[in-house]
Amino acid sequence: MDNSTTMIGSKGVIKKHEFVRILIQCLYSLGYDKSASCLESESGISYKSSEFKLLESLVVGADWEGCIDNLYGIKELTDEQRDTALFLVSKQYFVECLGRGDDSLALSLLRKQISKLKVGREKVHMLAFGLLSLGMNKVHDDNGFQELRKYLISELEQVIPPPITVPDRRLEHLVETVAASQVTSCIYHNSLDPVSIYKDHRCGRDQLPTETVQILSAHKNEVWFVQFSNNGNYLASSSSDCTAIIWKVLEDSKLVLEHTLKSHQNPVSFVAWSPDDTMLLTCGNSEVLRLWDVETGTCKHTFGDNGFLVSSCAWFPDSNRLVCGSSDPKKGICMWDCEGNEIKAWRGIRMPKISDIAVTPNGEYLISIFSDRDIRILNVGMNTERVISEEHPITSLSVSGDSKYLIVSLNSQEIHMWDVEGCFEKPLRYKGHRQHKYVIRSCFGGANGMFIASGSENSQVYIWNRRISDPIEVLSGHSMTVNCVSWNPKRHQMLASASDDQTIRIWGPHSEKACSKEL
Repeated sequence: MDNSTTMIGSKGVIKKHEFVRILIQCLYSLGYDKSASCLESESGISYKSSEFKLLESLVVGADWEGCIDNLYGIKELTDEQRDTALFLVSKQYFVECLGRGDDSLALSLLRKQISKLKVGREKVHMLAFGLLSLGMNKVHDDNGFQELRKYLISELEQVIPPPITVPDRRLEHLVETVAASQVTSCIYHNSLDPVSIYKDHRCGRDQLPTETVQILSAHKNEVWFVQFSNNGNYLASSSSDCTAIIWKVLEDSKLVLEHTLKSHQNPVSFVAWSPDDTMLLTCGNSEVLRLWDVETGTCKHTFGDNGFLVSSCAWFPDSNRLVCGSSDPKKGICMWDCEGNEIKAWRGIRMPKISDIAVTPNGEYLISIFSDRDIRILNVGMNTERVISEEHPITSLSVSGDSKYLIVSLNSQEIHMWDVEGCFEKPLRYKGHRQHKYVIRSCFGGANGMFIASGSENSQVYIWNRRISDPIEVLSGHSMTVNCVSWNPKRHQMLASASDDQTIRIWGPHSEKACSKEL
């Protein structure tokens, strides 16, 4: 038998005996029974402890009284673990009594043994009433009982703690924990692909979009807003030149102009893609809200009138309902269908000026910015709300793709991240960019939305890892204020930025062949 005090590893913190047991268990779980048995024989170390082997033999032999005595004799068990294990054994005993027609013994076991265990009254009641209605004819034969006993043994392995048992798939768990920890600590990790365990994981900055790969110059004035479609195949932009443009993302990641949308009479400040990407909303300054067909580039509907003062808009997940916020306190928030029929409205004293609005992708929450400094989170189904008050004016709002988080840009030169459910007492803060006078928009992005990007009044783009308050990348290229950024939700290494210099820059990972072709 191997000496259980022998240590292995360069740091001398791993017990060889435990390591070999875990290896054997892993081989068994992967189906390599012969290899596992061979390792047990060669090492003299058994995957199952002598204590558990004894308990297993008692279960297989249906020595239920012996099982119960054995469990009371295991000192490593807590009271909760012991009661749970005793319940599992007693339940099997009870089932076999009923299956063999010994109702009186089953009833006595239920009253004198099972009812005294602290496992929750509902479990005891379920055993008393549920099993009686199932019919025991399915397990009257010994083969049926043997299968139930095998299952009981696996259940006991989950309850009884180490070192008597080895937690299920322990080696996989250890390796997975280390790999996940390395990914979490990697500030540049930006991929959904599985990581290799052959070497320690570490990404470089080439995982992020840090270089200009294309410049889009079709707008004739300041570009105020950009947003990629949900499928990542299109980009929409809007400008103070009173137009919006739909760009198509080609297979080689280049963008080409698809449609120019020209019906607005005033600067276009905001666009919003329908969740199915077949429609696009555009908001004009102090103007109507227009609905466009993405395929044809034609206007399908106009909402409101020229005095509506639209500030922002958002879609519900069904692509049939949309909401619009107004900077006019009398208008509040309106919900329409795509034909312009008003479904619901939130107006009145409690609905002052709305500066930005969003719907979580799961459709559960309607989030709005009102009175400049307040975030209103409305649970649409429950019709309950809570309000988060910031100390400084909020200029924009963005929601994460998993519906769990929101970020707001403040003119105090900070971005704050809050959780939608309300668990955070304080926001996570991100700083480094410049924002004093203008509306600067930020966004989530990258694989699993683990990054935040923002424009800035100093003509640069800033990127943060969500776990770090200081930027990990600062991108230079624009010559004037960067108003808005959008991260492609499907191409995690593609970022777009809109600037007062009348251009849109498409950013990609570092490459020797990175180009700046204008379109």
